[in-house]
Amino acid sequence: MEAAQVLLGVMWLGLTLYALLGGADFGGGLWDLLAGGSRAGMPQRRLIEHSLGPVWEANHVWLIFVLVVLWTGFPTVFAAVMSTLYIPLTLAAFGIIGRGAAFAFRKSSTELWQQRLFGAAFALSSVLTPFFLGTVAGAVASGRVPPGLARGSLVGAWVNPTSMLGGVLAVAVCAYLAAVYLCDDAVRSRLPGMAEVFRRRALAAAAVTGVVALGGIGVLHADAPRLFTGLTHRALPLVVASAVLGVASIALLWLRRYLLVRGTAALAVAAVMCGWPVAQYPLMLPPAVSFRQAAAEPAVITAVLAVAAAGALLVLPSIALLLAVQHRLPFERGGPYPGR
Repeated sequence: MEAAQVLLGVMWLGLTLYALLGGADFGGGLWDLLAGGSRAGMPQRRLIEHSLGPVWEANHVWLIFVLVVLWTGFPTVFAAVMSTLYIPLTLAAFGIIGRGAAFAFRKSSTELWQQRLFGAAFALSSVLTPFFLGTVAGAVASGRVPPGLARGSLVGAWVNPTSMLGGVLAVAVCAYLAAVYLCDDAVRSRLPGMAEVFRRRALAAAAVTGVVALGGIGVLHADAPRLFTGLTHRALPLVVASAVLGVASIALLWLRRYLLVRGTAALAVAAVMCGWPVAQYPLMLPPAVSFRQAAAEPAVITAVLAVAAAGALLVLPSIALLLAVQHRLPFERGGPYPGR
């Protein structure tokens, strides 16, 4: 296996982890938005804050890692994506910054109007950020990002059927993952009523995600035929695996096996994330730029792999410890909860 292939796989692993961990954080913001009024929605928002609080900043490590690897290992792809898609990427960056600031300020606010203001900013940013990131993915996957600086349409590259599908699907997947994770978090926090609330929301999000994915078949067939062909041929086993895992997740939700569904739901999303690169392999910028053409000099690729390996020895155990500690944190009850 070539060093560039290994680096591409490592970068995609980081992107998948960001979708699974950071994506669930974004989904938590959506459920925060839909929690209800200030008093009625407070129990749900308190659980969401409890789940996100220790990890919401750490999960962006994966996005930073992906950007650095893309910049150093595949500079021509980085330049093309960043210059052609700078509008949705800038909006996503504003969303990440605004979301983090609002989340922090809301926790320290004492006035109700301040909590509402920062809560609305947090929730809205949590929805818009994955949407814009999804449009970027759709632009690249549909072949609308040509090599070179700003060679593609600055608007048409990400305002098109495939990009809109990518944005909506990203929001739906984030909402689904968050609801599934919050079911397990509610059970561990001894809030059975809250677990039922998020169980119903997880089932609804699963249904919406399935409908969007099925509808996306026609969109891709008409708007991104190369990607459609790759998904229905080379990547078909991964697509089927994702569908099977999705059905299994719904069954486990119905049976209230929250810990197991946490794993199957994550695997279903991971299968989709892997299906995209497999469908367009060896291309990074369809229809013409392969990973070999985009890769930096061999010495640079080797150096990046060495640094990534050294960093993994420090970062991975630290994040694993952080997640373990988060799961053991006691939940502070501040008022009445459903089922209590």
